[in-house]
Amino acid sequence: MFKKINPEICIVCKGARRLCGLQYCPLLKSIKYRLRAYLGIKGDLVDGSSPPTLIVGEYGYPRVRLYYGVPPEVYGDKAKIYDDPYQWFLRYSLEDIVGLRSNLLNIVLDANVYNPYKLYEKEIGLAVVSMKPVDTEAILEEKPRPRLVFDPYTPPRGPSARARDVKVTTNPILPRRLDKIIWDDLRAEKAVWELYRDKIDFYTIVRALSIGFLGRRGRRRIVPTRWAITAIDSIIGSQLLKNIRKYPSINHTLVYYSEYIYNRYLIILAPGIYSALWVEAWQPNSLWNPGQEPLIVMVREDYRGRVSEMDGGYYAARTSVLEHLHSIRRQARIVILRRIDPQYLYPVGNWQIRLTVKHALTSKPIAQNPTGEELSNIIKTKINLPDHVIRVIIEFLHKRESTIDKWF
Repeated sequence: MFKKINPEICIVCKGARRLCGLQYCPLLKSIKYRLRAYLGIKGDLVDGSSPPTLIVGEYGYPRVRLYYGVPPEVYGDKAKIYDDPYQWFLRYSLEDIVGLRSNLLNIVLDANVYNPYKLYEKEIGLAVVSMKPVDTEAILEEKPRPRLVFDPYTPPRGPSARARDVKVTTNPILPRRLDKIIWDDLRAEKAVWELYRDKIDFYTIVRALSIGFLGRRGRRRIVPTRWAITAIDSIIGSQLLKNIRKYPSINHTLVYYSEYIYNRYLIILAPGIYSALWVEAWQPNSLWNPGQEPLIVMVREDYRGRVSEMDGGYYAARTSVLEHLHSIRRQARIVILRRIDPQYLYPVGNWQIRLTVKHALTSKPIAQNPTGEELSNIIKTKINLPDHVIRVIIEFLHKRESTIDKWF
């Protein structure tokens, strides 16, 4: 749901008088983006360079749809920006990102998850894991449907259309390590870890897993993108934790902060053996909270890696924290707090969680060894949590470790 606005106000306002209190009309902006992409497609021939980008849907599983993105009449390196979170981060606004994604035409392909090998025959499979944009031509079966699709895990998706024929007209360029692993007989977990250690881009690994390029031969599957993202975060995190558990604890409590596109993150690292607490606070009248009070979501993880519930946002943030702990060769008790403000009208994917948390941890701490009262004030000011939730956080940070825990 978008911010709850009385439809009668919209009828009176018609997007011109800003009676809802926003600085722009979200309905008009969304329609403008959709029409721009729709009107940019002439006839049934689409020609452009894929960034590359591919989203595998989950509806109808095991028969799923693949959405291969191409910005019409955009070629070469200029196409890269249409799906590049690393270039977007801190440079592009929420509206900029939605605008870019709405100009991607998504060519729809049907696939059976148990038969990824058909994609090996087409160059689309290799194109989506290319390091550089690949030129693509498509003859459409129908006029694209001018709609913009959002979900909290992947970037927005623009208009979609089925194609009678799709051709990749330039050669994909693959990372050397990935090119080798595609033809190896490795378990998916091992393949993901090897690619990560070789510094292959996170979303290239996601697309490789989604398209069915990773895993033991004969057992490979096409994986919906949303599932693949969380799976890779989980695999990388589990491998990092194996080493982190061997490291000594940090000596000081450190507090980090960063914000981007109406999301604020506060990360607290405290002395102790590894455990984690994730608190997500949707502010009133925000995307999924039309109420009058903050809506709180909490996830706990113990030393052994057991979580209270699966949450893709938590796993994205956790990856960045674990990378930081691994780089300083320390373990800690961690708290990750996320605040989502009402202006976050469009969910643009977990990438912004992962990168903003990472940015916070590479910045200077905003506090060191704060008292309980000082920490409570920081949390209240930055994240706006109720007092009873703040007490839970303080208790978690100061929880005494049992004798058994110390032996792990």
